[in-house]
Amino acid sequence: MAKKEHKQTLKRLRSSYLSSVISTSLVLFLLGVVGLFILNAKQISDFYKENIGLTVHLTSNTKEADVIQFQKELDASPYIRETRFISKEEAAKEMEEELGKDFLALLSYNPLPELIEVKVQPEYANSDSLGVIQMALEKNKLVEKADYQKNLLDLMNHNIERLSIIMLLFSALLLFVSMVLINNTIRLSIYSKRFIINTMKLIGATRGFIARPFLTKSLLQGFFSGALAVCLLSGLIYILYKEFGDILSFADVNILLAVFIAIIILGMLITLLATYFSVRRYVRLGSNDLYY
Repeated sequence: MAKKEHKQTLKRLRSSYLSSVISTSLVLFLLGVVGLFILNAKQISDFYKENIGLTVHLTSNTKEADVIQFQKELDASPYIRETRFISKEEAAKEMEEELGKDFLALLSYNPLPELIEVKVQPEYANSDSLGVIQMALEKNKLVEKADYQKNLLDLMNHNIERLSIIMLLFSALLLFVSMVLINNTIRLSIYSKRFIINTMKLIGATRGFIARPFLTKSLLQGFFSGALAVCLLSGLIYILYKEFGDILSFADVNILLAVFIAIIILGMLITLLATYFSVRRYVRLGSNDLYY
């Protein structure tokens, strides 16, 4: 009978330890996701900003040699990332693809102007910089007008700033919640061993001697939880890289290693602190207080 009860106790302890490792690893996994998002926030912002630019409408009857020279001058500018010349024929073809029909069939000529699409560097993708670039371009005799989507640009920059603030607040809240959840999980685990702690105290064991095996076990638990979280995070990174490799950047191995190591260290640190305070509390409890 005693042997059967001992097996059941060991089974419950293993189940408690496993559930503690899994719950801790899931929390660490969420922290890792937020960390990766913050590290890639600039990459995501730059990706969308690189698609913001100006549309330069060229004057009619502009010579091809002048257009080529003008485009070379634009490409040499430090604030311009790339340019693309769109002839009347290409503009008509793109319009036809968008409308789904040949609108030129109703006209005897092509009314579309020749264009140069200008993409600026990400740091210049704001209303102030684009406004200055727009005025500089319109002073050129080859340019009829230059325009950009100001409302869309302002909305995008506003949303990026707001999202950055939200993510910082969310990461701080998640860190707090994770510490509370992990602490409660470990406290429940230590609570199930309160009678063992009291027995060790009654036979003269010191607080350090009592706490040592629990702290050692907590370090292992934190390590295994962090390692499991790293495995889950690696799988997520693999999926995201396949789907959004052109937006997200996971090529910097040093950053990834830093995130993985930080997750493992954070897991070990949180479990160690939670175990230390829980063991200290139950060591101080009297025998009569163990039942409450």
